Order: sequence, then structure tokens, then C-alpha cells
Amino acid sequence: MQHYQDKGWQESMRVRIDFNNMMKSHVGQYGLEEAELRAYEGRFARAAENMISKRGDMKWRELPHNQNEIVDRILETAQYVRANFDTFVVLGIGGSALGPTAVQQALSHLRYNDLPKEKRNGPKLYVEDNVDPERMASLLDVIDIEHTCFNVITKSGSTSETMSQLLLITHLLREKCGDQWTEHLIATTDVQKGNLIKIAKQNGLRTFYVPDGVGGRFSELCPVGLIAAAVCGIDIKQLLAGAAYMDEITQEKDVWKNPAYMLAALEVVAMEKGCNISVLMPYADSLKYIADWYAQLWAESLGKNVDLDGHTVHVGQTPVKSLGVTDQHSQVQLYTEGPFDKVITLLGVDAYRTQMTIPHAFDDIPDVAFLSGRTFNELIQAERFATEYALTKSGHMNKTIVLPEVNAFTIGELLYMFEVQTAFAGELLNINTFNQPGVEEGKNATYALLGKAGYDEKKKELDAAKPKCECYIL
Repeated sequence: MQHYQDKGWQESMRVRIDFNNMMKSHVGQYGLEEAELRAYEGRFARAAENMISKRGDMKWRELPHNQNEIVDRILETAQYVRANFDTFVVLGIGGSALGPTAVQQALSHLRYNDLPKEKRNGPKLYVEDNVDPERMASLLDVIDIEHTCFNVITKSGSTSETMSQLLLITHLLREKCGDQWTEHLIATTDVQKGNLIKIAKQNGLRTFYVPDGVGGRFSELCPVGLIAAAVCGIDIKQLLAGAAYMDEITQEKDVWKNPAYMLAALEVVAMEKGCNISVLMPYADSLKYIADWYAQLWAESLGKNVDLDGHTVHVGQTPVKSLGVTDQHSQVQLYTEGPFDKVITLLGVDAYRTQMTIPHAFDDIPDVAFLSGRTFNELIQAERFATEYALTKSGHMNKTIVLPEVNAFTIGELLYMFEVQTAFAGELLNINTFNQPGVEEGKNATYALLGKAGYDEKKKELDAAKPKCECYIL
């Protein structure tokens, strides 16, 4: 039995939440009364029942449990990549890029690509999530394409950004590698639909599938995210075990006993009181890109203009990514003295994976010497507690999520908890959490502008748009 399967160890790694500072008893006028939360209990109960009845439609909830054979295939593929390539490049956008980036930052060396090969024990990883021509050119300047494996990820197989990258890379691979070009490509896409699966079948590419019913922003715990993690030596079985453990915890119907439900409830109640901004502020560089991943999950899932009854609602809460301690020197001034329109969530760690002592020097200067003999660990913890105190003293609602340590198990817990939080918030708001019509509008306009067949009407609509006034262009 692996250590992460031991129930005692799992309990010691349980992610916990502290929402004292959301309450009026701690922050005063702009906080929440317990009675306010209790008044929502009928709504909470209905949402909890919906989470049970709709679980079959939320295929991402089964990912921690139903991928044993897929994980074995991923590990075999990762071994092949590690043995044959110096570089691994993910071509994707949205959840296909944000998830792999977040997990890599969390669970690999913080300067992974800068390590010498013998210390890295795996290929360098690049995640390319944009089509800025300068960025693509810069990637080609730092990789040897003949020793690079590319994982192209698009469920629809029609994502313009990703497919344009694929066209470029395929062209270059054919030039450099001849008939062996297909050995450098892995496709992750829908099992039946879309252009990428056609390309993969026609050319015999290694192929993994995005399970039906798993949208991009909920896809990190399937091959979309697991392949890159495994290639870089991350324990993906432990990652899934953490998610499975959190799934068990979040099946509790009582919002007061379910951390994901309570996180959602607090945000929604605060949102309905005018808090239209949700700040996630990790106090660990390893968790920096968790905030980026969360921003897509929260924004794309909850920003909707109609509810399930067809009413115009324009709901949603703007996610803001922050980083402690860095952004104490750029954003916290606003959070402590600005408007009461935010919920700030601090993301902390009990035990960092390294301890570093601050040595003695300049002991004759008291304002410097007080740091000597302390540790960076003590310093960053003090900074987090100080920010929490300052926010609370100024009456701004805040809460804290704490990981006992950053490892594959706790990251699996955290990702899954945020996903359940988001789904429960969608139920409370009575919206479709899993569609993205606003994104589709932009995609369709792009297709029309680039002359894609079947988008003539959209092109006419764009051509008929009101011209811009020169007087408003300086």
C-alpha cells in the first residue's frame, strides 16, 4: 500500500478552510451574520440535492475513480517521452494550458527548466497558450525540434489557436524529421468528434481522449493535465488519490460540514451583497499559477447572462489573481483601504518543503539584525498572518485555505475542492455552470474574420458593425 492510501496520513494532509473573517463578529459592518447564512439554508439544501441528482452529468467528478487503465497508458507514454526527448511542449489554450502549468509549478522544482538534465530527470516543459508570433518564434529559438515531443490538446479539434500551432509544428517536423514526424506528436482530443481526431487517425498519432462531459476548465485530472505531469515525474496516482479523498469529503450535503459548499456559499452570499470581486492570494510561489487556473474556472463557469429559467441575470464575480508576499507591495493597499467589493482568499501552507535560515550580518543595525537567526519560513508565515490581520482590522471580508504541505495529494484535493465549489456556486445561482456562450461568440467572430467556410452571415454582421468615430481615437 502506498503511503497516500493510508487513512491516517490522508487525514493529516486534509486541506482546511477558516472563514472566521467573513463574519461580522470579526470584521464588523461589512461581514456576514450567521443568521444571513442560515436564511439561505433552503437554497443550500436544494443546491446540494441538485449536486447529487446531476452528478451523472458531471463526468469530471468520476475522474479520481475511473482512470486506472488510462493512467497506466499515460505512464507508459511518459516513460517513452522521457527516454527519447529533451523537451516536451504542450500546445493548448484555456484549461488545456492553465491546468498543466499550475500543477507543474506546484509539484516540480520552481526552476525546473533551468536545472541541468541530470537534476531535472525529465525533459524541459513549455506550455504554449497563445499565438503571439513573437512568442512562437522565441519557443523555436530555445528548443531543438528534432528532440522535442509535442502534446496538442483540443477537445473540439477546431480551436483556432491550437490548430494554428499544430499546422506550424507539423510543417517544421516534416522538414526536420521526415517520415518520423508523427513520433513527435501526441494528440489529446475527443474520441469521435472534431478535426484533431481525424488527423490523429489518418497519421497514426499516439492519442488520448478527453472524456465526454469533461469541459476544458474541469479537465486537469484527465489526460489533458496528467500527461505533462507524468512526463515531468509528478506522481499522478497520488494526485488522483487526493482528488478522490476530497470527493469523499464533498459528498456531505450539509454546507456547514462541506468545505467546498461553504466556500461557494460564502462567495455567493457576499456576491449578492455587492462583493463582485474574488481575490485568490497564495502565500507560496509553488501555488502561484493555481490562482491563474482558478480565475478561468470561476470566471468562465459563473459569468452568465441568463439563468436556467431564461431570465436575464448577468451574474458572476470577477476573479483576481494575487501572490503573497509579492502583491502586499502592489495590491494589498487597495484590499485594506479600498471599497468593500471584494472577498480575499488567502492560500497558505503549514510546512514548506524547504527550510532556509536567515544568517547573521549587520548585527549593529537593529532594524536589520532582528531578522537574523529567523527563517524565511517564519517570515512568509508572519507576512500571511499580518495581511489577514490588516484585512480584518479594516473590516474587509477574508478567508483562508491552508494546505498542510504542498504535495501531489494536497494539490489533488485543492483542485477538486475548487471544482466542486464552482459547481455548487452555479447551482446556487441557478445557471448553467458548464457552458461558455460568451467564449463561443468570440470564436465565431474570429472564424468569420479569417474566412472560415460556413461563417458568411457572421462576416456580414461584423461588416455591418457601426464604424468607429475618429473623434474618439487620439
